[in-house]
Amino acid sequence: MQRPTQPQRSPTPPDAGKDVLHPRNRHRLRYDFAQLSAASPALAQYVEENSYGDESIEFADPAAVKALNRALLKHYYGIAHWDIPPEFLCPPIPGRADYLHYVADLLAEGNAGVIPRGHGIHVLDIGVGANCVYPLIGHYEYGWSFVGSESNRVALAAAQKNITDNPQLKEVISCRLQTRSGTMFRGIVQPGESFDLTICNPPFHGSLKEAQAGTQRKLRNLGLDLPPNAAAPTRNFGGQETELWCPGGEAAFIERIITESATIPRSCLWFTSLLSKETNLPRIMASLSAVAPRQTRVIEMAAGQKKCRLVAWTFLDQQLREAWRMRRWVAHS
Repeated sequence: MQRPTQPQRSPTPPDAGKDVLHPRNRHRLRYDFAQLSAASPALAQYVEENSYGDESIEFADPAAVKALNRALLKHYYGIAHWDIPPEFLCPPIPGRADYLHYVADLLAEGNAGVIPRGHGIHVLDIGVGANCVYPLIGHYEYGWSFVGSESNRVALAAAQKNITDNPQLKEVISCRLQTRSGTMFRGIVQPGESFDLTICNPPFHGSLKEAQAGTQRKLRNLGLDLPPNAAAPTRNFGGQETELWCPGGEAAFIERIITESATIPRSCLWFTSLLSKETNLPRIMASLSAVAPRQTRVIEMAAGQKKCRLVAWTFLDQQLREAWRMRRWVAHS
């Protein structure tokens, strides 16, 4: 697909609304492209002045977005080498960081307001993706250890390369192949293994057609037109089937997590997932009610004009949560 020769800029600056990000999010202010280009010189070729007179990049250009992510990860999180295969998901870093900060707060609520830190905090990322972004950011911010599960072998190999190319991560982040179709924890969580958190950014759409329609909306929001003869829209953030869509979309995906979480109720302190569509919330709450967790939380999140929320649940009562804290956090602090 050819891009328009003179693309129109979005009427809203790409970083507008960053003041709604989590207070600890490093991306609350406008991107400093001079600083980012100094950290990652390859970004400089994509930086230009936008219609507001500010330095920016073309957010509909996949190469520019990838270069921006490389610069953000290097400058803010010490990731010297990062890459993804063509057409794989190139996620917006600020939103990914927000999720981690909010789940850190969730852990802090059960620890006298203090965020548990260090390698002893174990997190399972369901569907880590080729980008491996959640573990990369989460380890830098809080020192946590991560296991990333992934059903796509190409994505798994790319995630593993992002780990091995940054030697400081080799002992604290690992990836596991999910070979059992449609399952979340079986084959991944080992006997006797415990996690303080599970996180997940589920596939948003229910089909390829729905995903393409979503990309068309994204392009229109950026002020770009999709040529009528295009077989598929250019995706500025990329994405494969398992990353962008699955049968039933995010609601069905999260329901599978909920159902399966009830089979390992004491293997994790807090199960969590992002939920993008507010209209899916009643369905998800009904599914949670069916498995009877001890506590359920819905935490609102926002990044610019995008609103979402994370849903969290635990099968441990207050006494068991306190025992978990003493055994795993206090005893090893």
